[in-house]
Amino acid sequence: MFQQCNLGGLFQILEEACEMYCRAANMFKMAKNWSGAGSAFCKAARLHMQLQNKHDCATSFIDAGNAYKKSDPNEAIKCLNAAIDIYTDMGRFTIAAKHHISVAEIYESELVDIEKAVAHYEQAADYYKGEESNSSANKCLLKVGAYCAQLEQYQKAIEIYEQVGANTMDNPLLKYSAKEYFFKASLCHFIVDELNAKIAVEKYEEMFPAFSDSRECKLLKKLLEAHEEQNSEAFTDAVKDFDSISRLDQWHTTLLLRIKKTIQGDEGDLK
Repeated sequence: MFQQCNLGGLFQILEEACEMYCRAANMFKMAKNWSGAGSAFCKAARLHMQLQNKHDCATSFIDAGNAYKKSDPNEAIKCLNAAIDIYTDMGRFTIAAKHHISVAEIYESELVDIEKAVAHYEQAADYYKGEESNSSANKCLLKVGAYCAQLEQYQKAIEIYEQVGANTMDNPLLKYSAKEYFFKASLCHFIVDELNAKIAVEKYEEMFPAFSDSRECKLLKKLLEAHEEQNSEAFTDAVKDFDSISRLDQWHTTLLLRIKKTIQGDEGDLK
């Protein structure tokens, strides 16, 4: 009986301490002292863990991570990873995936560690797929594909773009995007090998007949012809014509420059 009273008193003390740390964290937030807020939320999270309040513990770690994002990206990642571990242990994979994306974005924008960002986007995609959230999974995979191409991991990028393209081409709401994914896959093939690109374009036309009539497919055919003839001027003109109607972003421009550099005597620009 005495022991139960002691335990009850201890739990009450811990709960009150949690509340005090949360109040302190919110006051630090109001003062824009983000490190202080992050530290107080972390302390609250550890007390929640002692109280076996897993959900509250994870929530406090997320609050800590969000505060640390503004002052200390590495601490933010530690807190978010701690929350992710709790959510996966609880079987809350959709929430875990969402926070893997938050970690990936910190690696992208704050720490500029693309390989770690890719790993977290991949993990998020896996969790979303497991929960049948295919649209969210595809968004993460497209991030991975874009970075893999930049990192010259072309085969992996091709597999992702083909997979997402195949997933979207039969969906009335998403099929318009499929041509873009097959276009990106074709560019990755083109950098590896011209013949590979020709075969890939034919395959995509067969898989998705609407691809044949797209401006992207017509551009690819012009580029393949110019490359076969080793005509860098024709290559540049084809890109310019396309860009004058549909602006090419930095990703596309980078890949097109890499392809153009394989034409003999090319000076490596698209002007």
